[in-house]
Amino acid sequence: MLRVIVVDDGSSDKTAEIAKLAGAEVLMHHQNLGKGAALKTGFHAARDADIILTLDSDGQHQPREIPRLLEPLIKGEADVVNGSRYLNGNGKETPSYRRVGQNVLDTATNISGKNLDVTDSQSGFRAFAGHTLPVFRFRSTDYTIESEMLIDAAKAGLRIKEVEISATYGEENHHKKNPVSHGVSVLVRILQDMEFNRPLYYFTLPGVIMILVGVILSLKFFTDYLSGGSSTLLPTALAGLVAIFGSFLAFTGLILHSVSRMIFRAMGK
Repeated sequence: MLRVIVVDDGSSDKTAEIAKLAGAEVLMHHQNLGKGAALKTGFHAARDADIILTLDSDGQHQPREIPRLLEPLIKGEADVVNGSRYLNGNGKETPSYRRVGQNVLDTATNISGKNLDVTDSQSGFRAFAGHTLPVFRFRSTDYTIESEMLIDAAKAGLRIKEVEISATYGEENHHKKNPVSHGVSVLVRILQDMEFNRPLYYFTLPGVIMILVGVILSLKFFTDYLSGGSSTLLPTALAGLVAIFGSFLAFTGLILHSVSRMIFRAMGK
């Protein structure tokens, strides 16, 4: 049975009334709780469905492309299907300032997720097999939920497939939130998750870089001191501190990596 569920997240327009007149099942938040909260409400309502498909309400996605997302699930080729605006080099219609931010968020999401390789981590046009529902934490209440769900799916070993979708941009579907502050807030949340999910990237890699920089600078400054080019060892000491701090970061990442692996093994993942 096909169900169309509209989650009205505290809107001040006539979304709920129009959706009801169109025959949709409307679930309402009496105040704005954020996209993550809206998705949690919608997924809970559709918890017995064989397939769940999500679609943003800002008009950028094309409902006629829904069969394209459903096909991999129906054929048993995927557990999660991500509609990508940028697959195969597409997305030229996306405003350039958005695309730069998208690239940063895509990279951070892929690093945080295990074996994750998506080209549109912020897509709201997705399809999910019903059995995937327990995997998702829905911890994020805002737009960070897009990356969180992909990371959760990847960590659980779900098969994620991307299909090409189009998008329409206009004044009517711009986010109310400033795109720069929105992107930064999402990136910060992804990095916070990365502390536990991928500590080798978050701590160890920067630590190793700091060790190398510190050692190279220490040798350079000490050589200058021995040759008389410098009258103080202060630069050498400061560079040594950089190397020491880098060692601390690197070992922290290794320890957290070992701890996270132990936890995942205990959880059977």
